[in-house]
Amino acid sequence: MYPPLTQIRNLILLLGDQLSLPMSSLSGADPERDVVMMCEVMEEATYVSHHRMKLAFVFSAMRHFAEEVKLAGFRLRYTRLEDEENAGSFSGEVALAVEALKPERLIVTEPGEWRVLSAMRSWSDRFGIPVEVRPDWRFLCSHRDFRAWAAKRQGLLMEHFYRDMRRRTGYLMDGPEPAGGRWNFDAANRKPAKPDLLRPRHLQFEPDAVTAEVIAMVERRFPDNIGRVRPFFYAVRREDALKALAHFVKEFLPRFGETQDAMLSGDPFLNHSLLSMYINIGLLDPREVCEAAETAFRAGRVPVNAAEGFIRQIIGWREYMRGVYWLKMPDYAESNHFGNTRPLPGFFWTGETDMNCLSTVIGETLDHAYAHHIQRLMITGNFALLAGIDPADVHRWYLEVYADAYEWVEMPNVIGMSQFADGGVVATKPYAASGNYINRMSDYCSGCRYSVTKKTGPDSCPFNSLYWDFLDRNREKLRANHRLAQPYATWGRMSEEQRQTYRETAANFLARLT
Repeated sequence: MYPPLTQIRNLILLLGDQLSLPMSSLSGADPERDVVMMCEVMEEATYVSHHRMKLAFVFSAMRHFAEEVKLAGFRLRYTRLEDEENAGSFSGEVALAVEALKPERLIVTEPGEWRVLSAMRSWSDRFGIPVEVRPDWRFLCSHRDFRAWAAKRQGLLMEHFYRDMRRRTGYLMDGPEPAGGRWNFDAANRKPAKPDLLRPRHLQFEPDAVTAEVIAMVERRFPDNIGRVRPFFYAVRREDALKALAHFVKEFLPRFGETQDAMLSGDPFLNHSLLSMYINIGLLDPREVCEAAETAFRAGRVPVNAAEGFIRQIIGWREYMRGVYWLKMPDYAESNHFGNTRPLPGFFWTGETDMNCLSTVIGETLDHAYAHHIQRLMITGNFALLAGIDPADVHRWYLEVYADAYEWVEMPNVIGMSQFADGGVVATKPYAASGNYINRMSDYCSGCRYSVTKKTGPDSCPFNSLYWDFLDRNREKLRANHRLAQPYATWGRMSEEQRQTYRETAANFLARLT
């Protein structure tokens, strides 16, 4: 029996990316005295124009998790997006719940985004009850620990943070030493991939009635948003996410390492895990993911370079990006080191461009709300950097189109790592590359109308002239960077006529782009 509404002790708000019963907000919860609330709100669905598959994934996962909450014995107050009394925002929904339930206190696990936390800070005064914001236990490094780590260093080098995290967690450690005798096996993880008809297929999950209902709602309410929503095949329940994890570790992790930087037409997933969306929304815990990879390594089923490269993405880059985000916000969002102002080209929403690498990656993004990290960094991100696109536009696009994108992880990846807009907080040099890199790590160039071997002229790969033009126009800000000494030396050895040809080829391309 539930208590009368006048006896409600705690109102516990679970956000849409907190789909885990071990959330800190549920710690110590009493099903007889507390009420859990979840809400689908238009403010969160529209603060950027999210990919339709991303919307379907989040709403379906929320509705499935709501059933888990009820099975755990909690009274649940759940608001669907199309409910007539939906207030449209977290603040509005909490106001309605507080008025109806008269709780003594509101409890929530800290949100992943600055703007949501800013709203929460006004709730105690607005609603006249205590608001307890608890830390998010799903992360391995707390805000306090990251600040303490950062305070001891002149620069926030991820590799140093990663090694500290290895020591702290014990993952892939043999006593005080790293497994395999090295911290980082990147040198073994840069092989191109080849078409393989025998490559295993990633698990796909048939939409159930709940997901089908959500897909229909998304098509009805968000007809103009980017991307396709069918066919939908992602896991939306924890039990299916666990199956996806087990399948990845068995079938793909052994070969993940060597091909993690590779790109291949017609094979968008290669040996990647597709688990980031499940981790970020709460269906999987990062610890259990790392432990599954380490167990496979210790059992001899996975080579050390694969296990290390995969675990580094989680306890290294993922935790590091969250730390940087909360350390540098809110000013970080406005970073624009190069002063770039060019708007994002229209083909980022259609994939309709003669550049085959961009057409392929954007097309796959439209289909799946997914691209792996090298496609994001070295194709779409690299192009935006070289073309001088406004980093705020780039950040917004990435937040819109990827199912695993939440601001805490997406913004520092884009503003810092991809666009170097923070001036070197995250990256030690810009991730800028010519067409040669793309040709070496993919098969995209063979199907392109531009020639990757031509350096200048209308038929040359645009990345070639854009690369040198980027270095030239930003030389005052970059030439002191020791990691760019070699390309600047090469630029200096060119004749002025050759340099001018690069500039003109880039200018002509950018004029057509605009």
